Amino acid sequence: MFDDALLARAAALVGAYAEAGTRIATAESCTGGLVAGLLTAVPGSSAVVERGFVTYSNEAKSEAIGVPAALIGAHGAVSEAVARAMAGGALAASRADVAVAITGIAGPGGGSPGKPVGLVHFGLATGGGVRHLERRYGDLGRAEIRRRAVVDALDLLEAALVS
Repeated sequence: MFDDALLARAAALVGAYAEAGTRIATAESCTGGLVAGLLTAVPGSSAVVERGFVTYSNEAKSEAIGVPAALIGAHGAVSEAVARAMAGGALAASRADVAVAITGIAGPGGGSPGKPVGLVHFGLATGGGVRHLERRYGDLGRAEIRRRAVVDALDLLEAALVS
């Protein structure tokens, strides 16, 4: 899953965050901890990765990072509202400065016309607020959807350093 280019990118990100004295938390659903796994594959990442939450179930989203069950009920677990709440909740439940959250439908099943396989919502929380990103990768297969979500999470984390 983690090719040399992705590992090199993660190493550069960890180095930049370490230099800035900034720590990261992750809240992952459809990626199941892949972002945290990639970052912690880098030696010295303990100075940067504060903690990771794998909140695959709706209950875990509520219990571990405070996503209101009513919000999940109203919008569904795969939604902008829940991605934002996951990011904000991970930031609040950690000692991190930045939190990235991912919730989506990696397939092969679970999609619907309104929320197809390949739909992924991201949240990025900092002290300045929460940003959202939506991707519709299409039904590319579970592994490829998850890989692309990891890449987009890295993009968000990189952008957070320069903003």
